[in-house]
Amino acid sequence: MTTKVKTAILTVFLAYAALAQESQTPTSSAMPEESPSLSPVPIESLTPTPASEQTPSPSPARSIRISFVPPPLEGRISLGIYDAQGKLLRVLHHEADLNEFKIGADSLVTQWDGKNDNGEDLPAGRYHARGYLVGSLKVEDLNQAAASPPENKSNASVKMTLMPNPLANDKRTLVELATGFDNDRSYLKTNDGLRLFTISESRNLSRVSIIRKGDKSVDVWQTDGTVFHQFRISNVDQMMAFDCGEFELK
Repeated sequence: MTTKVKTAILTVFLAYAALAQESQTPTSSAMPEESPSLSPVPIESLTPTPASEQTPSPSPARSIRISFVPPPLEGRISLGIYDAQGKLLRVLHHEADLNEFKIGADSLVTQWDGKNDNGEDLPAGRYHARGYLVGSLKVEDLNQAAASPPENKSNASVKMTLMPNPLANDKRTLVELATGFDNDRSYLKTNDGLRLFTISESRNLSRVSIIRKGDKSVDVWQTDGTVFHQFRISNVDQMMAFDCGEFELK
């Protein structure tokens, strides 16, 4: 082989080797740059806190102080509240002992809450308190009545003259007495409803009536619907009226 031929073969071989080496060199591909991730920032709730409701404070209790000097007579006290027209609105006490009242410096004291007997608040205005001290009335049980009381309107109430109250410097008081009953008893009351004196402890009564029997006594008939029972009450004049005066309810 001639020298020229060898030289040509060597040149081709070197060129081929260089080309092969160039094809094996890895080409670095451009990688996209990752943008830095932004963590979301939590947003605080802006919902307003509801304001607490203010409960209106209750109005102060309506309380009226009532004081009086009891009449000079041993017995029990009944006391009521009346409006300007003289209508009985509230029975504060009935047949109460003296120790049921607060003892003041020179009088007995009680309180009124401004309500009537139904527990309803009365309107503002002027009211009056007055009552009776009931002494030693005598009750005589006449047992079963031979006949029923007369059927007329006169036995609905009777007028009786009471002892004068020397502390009030008044004349003998005239009071109109009637009878009443509840589930447990019968009783004397004023014609406007102030309970004064228990006649008998009797249940299931359906009717009670009263008739005057002289200047100081009354007869009372009561029935449960089957038979009549008769009582005689003496010393009815042993009562004294007293007045607590007027006061203003606001």
